[in-house]
Parts: sequence; C-alpha cells; structure tokens
Amino acid sequence: MSKRDALIAKYADDLKNKCKMTPDMDLLTKVTIGCGPSIYSADSETIAASQPAELETVKKNFLVKKLGLKDGPELMAAINSVVETYGKSERNKYRPVVYYMLVKHFKKEKVYA
Repeated sequence: MSKRDALIAKYADDLKNKCKMTPDMDLLTKVTIGCGPSIYSADSETIAASQPAELETVKKNFLVKKLGLKDGPELMAAINSVVETYGKSERNKYRPVVYYMLVKHFKKEKVYA
C-alpha cells in the first residue's frame, strides 16, 4: 500500500467513524489527489478550524477558486457546518475530509469528474 493509499484509508475511516458518512471512495481519492503534496505534511494536512484566517483560506482557495462558488455568507456557514459535523473537539481535522464534505455539501462532485 502506498503512502497516499494509507492516507486515503485514514480519511475514509474519519468519514465513517467521526462524521458518520459512507465515503464515495472514488471522490475521496480525487479530492485527496487534488490536495497535492500538502497531505504529506502534518501541518498542512490538517485544518486549524479555530483560526478564522485558516477558514477564510479554505473559503477563498477551495470554495471560490477550486469549486467556482460565489463568495457569500453561505460559504462560511457551510465550513462551520462541516467543522461541526467533524466535531469541534476533534483535534485533527484532515483537509481532504473537510474538502470532501464541502464538495458533497455544495453538490460539486462534477468538479472532480
């Protein structure tokens, strides 16, 4: 098993056990690959959900640039909803898991088709 495959398995486990979702493994794999080399660094692999600047970065770089959504209050509401689903007390919120849930929330799976 490659390092990336091991990470995808870890993210799938988080989706199942912490977020109570059954992951679409094909989509999760594509979202993970889309994160690029950031998944291999402990710092950039996770999202600091308690830092407003970090959430703003997710909004600008992922939701607006990658998914092509219009900036508005519903974007931050969706990020907060995803963080709530993941669990505010959950220390490690993995970027691919958060991005996956945002893709599902906005029904933007076709971006990864």
